[in-house]
Amino acid sequence: MGSTHLKALKNIHAAKLAAVVSSDPVKLNGDLSAIQGNLGGPGERFDFSQIKRCTRTEEALADPGIDAVDLCLPTHLHAPVTIAALRAGKHVLVEKPMALNGNEAKQMIEEARKAGRILMTGQVLRFFPMYTSLIDLLGSGDLGPVRAALFRRRCAAPSWGKWLLERNEGGGGVFDLLIHDVDMCLRLFGKPASLTATGYEDLAGGIDIVNAQLQYAEIGSVVVTGGWHHPKSYPFSMEYTVSADGGTIEYSSAGRPPTLYAKDGSERVLPQPEVDGYQAQLEYFIECATNGREPELCATQESADAVELTRLISDARRMRGAAVAV
Repeated sequence: MGSTHLKALKNIHAAKLAAVVSSDPVKLNGDLSAIQGNLGGPGERFDFSQIKRCTRTEEALADPGIDAVDLCLPTHLHAPVTIAALRAGKHVLVEKPMALNGNEAKQMIEEARKAGRILMTGQVLRFFPMYTSLIDLLGSGDLGPVRAALFRRRCAAPSWGKWLLERNEGGGGVFDLLIHDVDMCLRLFGKPASLTATGYEDLAGGIDIVNAQLQYAEIGSVVVTGGWHHPKSYPFSMEYTVSADGGTIEYSSAGRPPTLYAKDGSERVLPQPEVDGYQAQLEYFIECATNGREPELCATQESADAVELTRLISDARRMRGAAVAV
Protein backbone atom coordinates (compact mmCIF):
# COMPACT_ATOMS: atom_id res chain seq x y z
CA MET A 1 0.00 0.00 0.00
CA GLY A 2 2.89 2.37 0.61
CA SER A 3 3.91 1.98 -3.03
CA THR A 4 0.33 2.44 -4.22
CA HIS A 5 -0.13 5.60 -2.16
CA LEU A 6 3.17 7.02 -3.42
CA LYS A 7 2.13 6.50 -7.04
CA ALA A 8 -1.12 8.36 -6.36
CA LEU A 9 0.64 11.16 -4.48
CA LYS A 10 2.82 11.93 -7.51
CA ASN A 11 -0.27 13.32 -9.26
CA ILE A 12 -1.44 15.50 -6.37
CA HIS A 13 -0.14 19.06 -6.31
CA ALA A 14 -1.82 20.08 -3.04
CA ALA A 15 0.74 18.14 -0.98
CA LYS A 16 4.48 17.55 -1.05
CA LEU A 17 6.21 14.32 -0.06
CA ALA A 18 8.54 15.31 2.78
CA ALA A 19 9.79 11.98 4.13
CA VAL A 20 9.57 8.23 3.86
CA VAL A 21 10.04 5.73 6.67
CA SER A 22 11.11 2.10 6.28
CA SER A 23 13.25 -0.44 8.07
CA ASP A 24 14.12 -1.97 4.67
CA PRO A 25 17.18 -0.27 3.10
CA VAL A 26 16.18 -1.36 -0.41
CA LYS A 27 12.79 0.32 -0.12
CA LEU A 28 14.32 3.33 1.60
CA ASN A 29 16.51 3.82 -1.49
CA GLY A 30 13.37 3.98 -3.62
CA ASP A 31 13.30 0.49 -5.11
CA LEU A 32 9.70 -0.71 -4.64
CA SER A 33 9.68 -2.66 -7.91
CA ALA A 34 9.32 -6.04 -6.19
CA ILE A 35 5.97 -5.09 -4.65
CA GLN A 36 2.72 -6.56 -6.00
CA GLY A 37 -0.67 -6.30 -4.32
CA ASN A 38 -4.27 -7.18 -5.16
CA LEU A 39 -5.02 -3.63 -6.28
CA GLY A 40 -2.94 -0.64 -7.31
CA GLY A 41 -0.65 -2.38 -9.80
CA PRO A 42 3.02 -3.34 -9.43
CA GLY A 43 5.59 -1.35 -7.51
CA GLU A 44 7.95 1.17 -9.09
CA ARG A 45 11.29 2.84 -8.48
CA PHE A 46 11.10 6.24 -6.80
CA ASP A 47 13.64 9.01 -6.40
CA PHE A 48 13.89 9.70 -2.65
CA SER A 49 17.18 11.58 -2.92
CA GLN A 50 15.61 14.99 -2.20
CA ILE A 51 13.51 13.99 0.81
CA LYS A 52 14.14 12.83 4.35
CA ARG A 53 14.65 9.09 4.66
CA CYS A 54 14.02 7.64 8.10
CA THR A 55 14.41 4.17 9.56
CA ARG A 56 12.18 4.94 12.56
CA THR A 57 8.78 6.61 12.69
CA GLU A 58 9.90 8.79 15.59
CA GLU A 59 12.33 10.61 13.29
CA ALA A 60 9.56 11.71 10.95
CA LEU A 61 7.10 12.55 13.72
CA ALA A 62 9.65 14.83 15.37
CA ASP A 63 9.93 16.97 12.23
CA PRO A 64 7.85 20.16 12.70
CA GLY A 65 7.78 20.68 8.94
CA ILE A 66 5.63 17.59 8.41
CA ASP A 67 1.90 18.32 8.64
CA ALA A 68 0.41 14.89 7.96
CA VAL A 69 1.41 11.24 7.80
CA ASP A 70 0.12 8.38 5.66
CA LEU A 71 0.47 5.11 7.57
CA CYS A 72 0.81 1.94 5.48
CA LEU A 73 2.01 -0.39 8.22
CA PRO A 74 1.18 -3.87 9.55
CA THR A 75 -2.23 -3.71 11.20
CA HIS A 76 -1.03 -4.20 14.77
CA LEU A 77 1.01 -0.97 14.41
CA HIS A 78 -1.91 1.15 13.21
CA ALA A 79 -3.17 2.17 16.64
CA PRO A 80 0.13 2.93 18.42
CA VAL A 81 1.71 4.82 15.50
CA THR A 82 -1.50 6.73 14.77
CA ILE A 83 -1.70 7.81 18.41
CA ALA A 84 1.96 8.83 18.43
CA ALA A 85 1.46 10.85 15.23
CA LEU A 86 -1.64 12.61 16.58
CA ARG A 87 0.19 13.48 19.80
CA ALA A 88 2.98 14.90 17.65
CA GLY A 89 0.43 17.22 16.04
CA LYS A 90 0.11 15.44 12.69
CA HIS A 91 -3.01 14.72 10.67
CA VAL A 92 -3.24 10.98 9.96
CA LEU A 93 -4.42 8.83 7.07
CA VAL A 94 -4.17 5.23 8.25
CA GLU A 95 -4.66 2.24 5.97
CA LYS A 96 -7.48 -0.19 6.64
CA PRO A 97 -8.23 -1.94 8.90
CA MET A 98 -8.26 1.11 11.18
CA ALA A 99 -7.21 -1.06 14.13
CA LEU A 100 -7.34 -4.64 15.37
CA ASN A 101 -10.30 -4.08 17.70
CA GLY A 102 -12.93 -1.58 18.69
CA ASN A 103 -11.15 -0.39 21.82
CA GLU A 104 -8.07 0.62 19.81
CA ALA A 105 -10.25 2.41 17.26
CA LYS A 106 -12.08 4.34 19.99
CA GLN A 107 -8.79 5.42 21.51
CA MET A 108 -7.56 6.65 18.11
CA ILE A 109 -10.72 8.73 17.64
CA GLU A 110 -10.37 10.23 21.13
CA GLU A 111 -6.72 11.12 20.53
CA ALA A 112 -7.66 12.87 17.27
CA ARG A 113 -10.32 14.86 19.10
CA LYS A 114 -7.90 15.91 21.84
CA ALA A 115 -5.19 16.81 19.32
CA GLY A 116 -7.59 18.75 17.08
CA ARG A 117 -6.29 16.85 14.06
CA ILE A 118 -7.94 15.01 11.19
CA LEU A 119 -7.96 11.21 11.33
CA MET A 120 -9.17 9.17 8.36
CA THR A 121 -8.99 5.49 7.48
CA GLY A 122 -8.18 4.31 3.95
CA GLN A 123 -11.48 2.53 3.22
CA VAL A 124 -10.77 3.09 -0.45
CA LEU A 125 -13.87 1.40 -1.87
CA ARG A 126 -15.72 4.61 -1.01
CA PHE A 127 -13.63 6.29 -3.71
CA PHE A 128 -13.50 3.51 -6.34
CA PRO A 129 -15.65 4.42 -9.38
CA MET A 130 -17.34 1.02 -9.57
CA TYR A 131 -18.54 1.45 -5.98
CA THR A 132 -19.32 5.18 -6.08
CA SER A 133 -21.66 4.38 -8.99
CA LEU A 134 -23.52 1.98 -6.71
CA ILE A 135 -23.56 4.47 -3.82
CA ASP A 136 -24.88 7.26 -6.04
CA LEU A 137 -27.62 5.20 -7.68
CA LEU A 138 -28.94 3.75 -4.43
CA GLY A 139 -28.65 7.14 -2.77
CA SER A 140 -30.80 8.74 -5.47
CA GLY A 141 -33.76 6.62 -4.42
CA ASP A 142 -34.65 5.94 -8.07
CA LEU A 143 -34.64 2.18 -7.56
CA GLY A 144 -36.70 2.17 -4.38
CA PRO A 145 -35.94 -0.03 -1.37
CA VAL A 146 -33.07 -2.54 -1.46
CA ARG A 147 -34.28 -6.11 -1.01
CA ALA A 148 -31.04 -8.13 -1.18
CA ALA A 149 -27.30 -7.56 -1.47
CA LEU A 150 -24.21 -9.73 -1.87
CA PHE A 151 -20.59 -8.58 -1.61
CA ARG A 152 -17.80 -11.02 -2.40
CA ARG A 153 -14.00 -10.63 -2.27
CA ARG A 154 -11.39 -13.37 -2.67
CA CYS A 155 -7.66 -13.75 -3.16
CA ALA A 156 -4.73 -16.04 -2.53
CA ALA A 157 -3.33 -15.97 0.98
CA PRO A 158 -0.46 -13.44 0.99
CA SER A 159 3.07 -14.77 1.19
CA TRP A 160 4.96 -11.45 1.48
CA GLY A 161 4.42 -10.78 5.19
CA LYS A 162 4.36 -13.31 8.01
CA TRP A 163 2.49 -10.83 10.23
CA LEU A 164 -0.56 -11.18 7.98
CA LEU A 165 -0.94 -14.80 9.04
CA GLU A 166 -0.85 -13.92 12.74
CA ARG A 167 -4.32 -13.27 14.18
CA ASN A 168 -2.95 -10.83 16.79
CA GLU A 169 -0.97 -8.86 14.17
CA GLY A 170 -2.96 -8.93 10.93
CA GLY A 171 -6.29 -10.37 11.97
CA GLY A 172 -6.38 -12.96 9.19
CA GLY A 173 -7.93 -12.83 5.74
CA VAL A 174 -11.52 -12.28 6.84
CA PHE A 175 -10.53 -9.27 8.90
CA ASP A 176 -7.96 -7.79 6.51
CA LEU A 177 -9.79 -8.45 3.23
CA LEU A 178 -13.55 -8.41 3.83
CA ILE A 179 -13.47 -5.29 5.99
CA HIS A 180 -13.81 -3.46 2.64
CA ASP A 181 -17.22 -5.04 2.05
CA VAL A 182 -18.35 -4.70 5.65
CA ASP A 183 -17.55 -1.00 5.42
CA MET A 184 -19.56 -0.76 2.19
CA CYS A 185 -22.56 -2.34 3.92
CA LEU A 186 -22.25 0.23 6.70
CA ARG A 187 -22.05 3.01 4.11
CA LEU A 188 -25.13 1.81 2.24
CA PHE A 189 -27.33 0.26 4.93
CA GLY A 190 -26.00 1.26 8.35
CA LYS A 191 -25.49 -1.19 11.20
CA PRO A 192 -27.31 -4.54 11.09
CA ALA A 193 -29.36 -5.71 14.08
CA SER A 194 -27.65 -9.11 14.20
CA LEU A 195 -25.57 -11.49 12.12
CA THR A 196 -24.68 -15.11 11.53
CA ALA A 197 -21.45 -16.52 10.10
CA THR A 198 -20.03 -19.83 8.94
CA GLY A 199 -16.71 -20.70 7.34
CA TYR A 200 -13.29 -22.17 7.87
CA GLU A 201 -10.02 -20.83 9.27
CA ASP A 202 -6.52 -22.29 8.89
CA LEU A 203 -4.19 -19.29 8.79
CA ALA A 204 -1.05 -21.45 8.75
CA GLY A 205 -2.40 -23.22 5.67
CA GLY A 206 -3.48 -19.98 4.04
CA ILE A 207 -7.23 -20.62 4.24
CA ASP A 208 -9.56 -18.10 5.89
CA ILE A 209 -13.09 -18.05 4.49
CA VAL A 210 -16.40 -16.74 5.79
CA ASN A 211 -20.00 -16.50 4.69
CA ALA A 212 -21.72 -13.86 6.82
CA GLN A 213 -25.39 -12.92 6.77
CA LEU A 214 -26.07 -9.42 8.08
CA GLN A 215 -29.64 -9.09 9.29
CA TYR A 216 -31.51 -5.84 8.69
CA ALA A 217 -35.17 -5.28 9.49
CA GLU A 218 -35.87 -3.75 6.06
CA ILE A 219 -33.70 -5.97 3.78
CA GLY A 220 -34.34 -9.62 3.06
CA SER A 221 -30.70 -10.70 2.68
CA VAL A 222 -27.28 -9.02 2.98
CA VAL A 223 -24.32 -11.37 2.50
CA VAL A 224 -20.60 -10.69 2.83
CA THR A 225 -18.52 -13.63 1.70
CA GLY A 226 -15.02 -14.63 0.61
CA GLY A 227 -11.55 -14.54 2.10
CA TRP A 228 -8.18 -16.16 1.54
CA HIS A 229 -7.72 -19.23 -0.60
CA HIS A 230 -4.63 -21.31 -1.38
CA PRO A 231 -1.44 -19.22 -1.63
CA LYS A 232 0.18 -17.80 -4.78
CA SER A 233 -1.99 -19.12 -7.62
CA TYR A 234 -5.55 -18.20 -6.63
CA PRO A 235 -6.62 -14.98 -8.44
CA PHE A 236 -7.98 -11.84 -6.80
CA SER A 237 -11.59 -10.87 -7.49
CA MET A 238 -14.26 -8.58 -6.06
CA GLU A 239 -17.92 -8.29 -6.97
CA TYR A 240 -21.36 -7.27 -5.82
CA THR A 241 -25.03 -7.87 -6.66
CA VAL A 242 -27.63 -5.52 -5.18
CA SER A 243 -31.33 -5.98 -5.91
CA ALA A 244 -33.93 -3.25 -5.32
CA ASP A 245 -37.56 -2.88 -6.35
CA GLY A 246 -36.54 -1.09 -9.54
CA GLY A 247 -33.76 -3.39 -10.68
CA THR A 248 -30.51 -5.19 -9.92
CA ILE A 249 -27.02 -3.65 -10.05
CA GLU A 250 -24.14 -6.05 -10.59
CA TYR A 251 -20.37 -5.67 -10.88
CA SER A 252 -17.44 -8.08 -11.11
CA SER A 253 -13.74 -7.35 -11.42
CA ALA A 254 -13.57 -10.43 -13.65
CA GLY A 255 -15.04 -8.39 -16.50
CA ARG A 256 -18.55 -7.10 -15.76
CA PRO A 257 -18.74 -3.30 -15.30
CA PRO A 258 -21.37 -1.91 -12.91
CA THR A 259 -24.58 -2.61 -14.79
CA LEU A 260 -28.24 -1.93 -13.98
CA TYR A 261 -30.69 -4.63 -15.04
CA ALA A 262 -33.90 -2.64 -14.66
CA LYS A 263 -37.39 -3.78 -13.78
CA ASP A 264 -38.62 -2.89 -17.28
CA GLY A 265 -36.16 -5.33 -18.87
CA SER A 266 -33.64 -2.74 -19.99
CA GLU A 267 -29.91 -2.94 -19.34
CA ARG A 268 -27.40 -0.11 -19.01
CA VAL A 269 -23.82 0.26 -17.82
CA LEU A 270 -23.61 2.79 -15.02
CA PRO A 271 -21.47 5.89 -15.56
CA GLN A 272 -18.13 5.81 -13.78
CA PRO A 273 -15.93 8.84 -13.19
CA GLU A 274 -12.47 8.42 -14.70
CA VAL A 275 -10.57 8.70 -11.44
CA ASP A 276 -8.04 6.62 -9.58
CA GLY A 277 -9.62 5.63 -6.28
CA TYR A 278 -6.37 5.90 -4.34
CA GLN A 279 -5.67 9.35 -5.71
CA ALA A 280 -9.23 10.47 -4.96
CA GLN A 281 -8.89 9.14 -1.42
CA LEU A 282 -5.62 11.01 -0.82
CA GLU A 283 -6.97 14.19 -2.38
CA TYR A 284 -9.99 14.08 -0.10
CA PHE A 285 -7.87 13.49 3.01
CA ILE A 286 -5.54 16.36 2.06
CA GLU A 287 -8.52 18.65 1.50
CA CYS A 288 -10.00 17.73 4.89
CA ALA A 289 -6.67 18.19 6.69
CA THR A 290 -6.02 21.52 4.96
CA ASN A 291 -9.43 22.89 5.92
CA GLY A 292 -9.75 21.22 9.32
CA ARG A 293 -12.92 19.43 8.23
CA GLU A 294 -14.00 15.99 9.39
CA PRO A 295 -13.98 13.41 6.55
CA GLU A 296 -17.72 12.88 6.15
CA LEU A 297 -17.33 10.83 2.95
CA CYS A 298 -15.20 8.35 4.91
CA ALA A 299 -16.37 8.95 8.46
CA THR A 300 -13.92 7.87 11.14
CA GLN A 301 -16.65 6.43 13.36
CA GLU A 302 -17.88 4.26 10.50
CA SER A 303 -14.33 2.95 10.03
CA ALA A 304 -14.30 2.07 13.72
CA ASP A 305 -17.71 0.40 13.33
CA ALA A 306 -16.28 -1.64 10.44
CA VAL A 307 -13.51 -2.90 12.73
CA GLU A 308 -15.99 -3.98 15.39
CA LEU A 309 -18.42 -5.56 12.93
CA THR A 310 -15.71 -7.47 11.04
CA ARG A 311 -14.24 -8.72 14.30
CA LEU A 312 -17.71 -9.86 15.35
CA ILE A 313 -18.15 -11.73 12.06
CA SER A 314 -14.79 -13.45 12.49
CA ASP A 315 -15.65 -14.49 16.04
CA ALA A 316 -19.23 -15.51 15.16
CA ARG A 317 -17.88 -17.99 12.61
CA ARG A 318 -16.87 -20.24 15.50
CA MET A 319 -20.54 -20.38 16.54
CA ARG A 320 -21.42 -22.11 13.25
CA GLY A 321 -24.40 -20.05 12.24
CA ALA A 322 -25.82 -19.03 15.61
CA ALA A 323 -27.24 -15.51 15.58
CA VAL A 324 -25.18 -12.80 17.31
CA ALA A 325 -26.59 -9.40 18.26
CA VAL A 326 -24.68 -6.36 16.96
